[in-house]
Amino acid sequence: MTYSGFLFDLDGTLVDSLPAVERAWSSWGARHGIAAEEILQFIHGKQAITSLRHFMPGQPEAAIQAEFRALEQDEAQDTAGVRALPGAHALLTALDTQQIPWAIVTSGSVPVAHARHKAAGLPLPTVFITAEQVEKGKPAPDPYLLGAAKLGLAPQQCVVVEDAPAGILSGLDARCAVIALNASAETPRLQETLFQLRSLAALQVTPQAEGGFRLSLKA
Repeated sequence: MTYSGFLFDLDGTLVDSLPAVERAWSSWGARHGIAAEEILQFIHGKQAITSLRHFMPGQPEAAIQAEFRALEQDEAQDTAGVRALPGAHALLTALDTQQIPWAIVTSGSVPVAHARHKAAGLPLPTVFITAEQVEKGKPAPDPYLLGAAKLGLAPQQCVVVEDAPAGILSGLDARCAVIALNASAETPRLQETLFQLRSLAALQVTPQAEGGFRLSLKA
């Protein structure tokens, strides 16, 4: 199968931001009497506002928005330990060299996503989809549908690279090919993904003379 573009999740796919995520959300949970384990099992791959609404049922929207702004500021300012995941920088650089279009499609907001992207020292994408740009976040297909559209491609021409169950479901429901990176064996519909990788360094991208690229795994 030949593809034309990539759509990458950010946190847990291109960037290891787990320590920062855990610090911010554990602190928030402590202030609200919610165990960190309960929060961390829910939030990955989802927009922060979605998680806050989940953990603040019945609260006024104004109160939820205030918590979101405070949490967003905490996450944007705390980039200690944030780094590129193995193989990420080399893969993105190779895509740019080969003139293969790619986008970042994250559930993070602009301040948080841009801070982590910068801290990791990754190349800039031509398209950067954040939470502000979609009405329905992952696991809905909307973020990846928008990412494909912004690249000028049909979803079926795109390869989504994701680590979180919500993102994998989003990519599959957008009708993209999906590569699961460090995904749990319990991830729903994992058998429908193209590859299941432990590192981006294992992925081989081969441009085709007639256009597009093919994917394989390095020996």
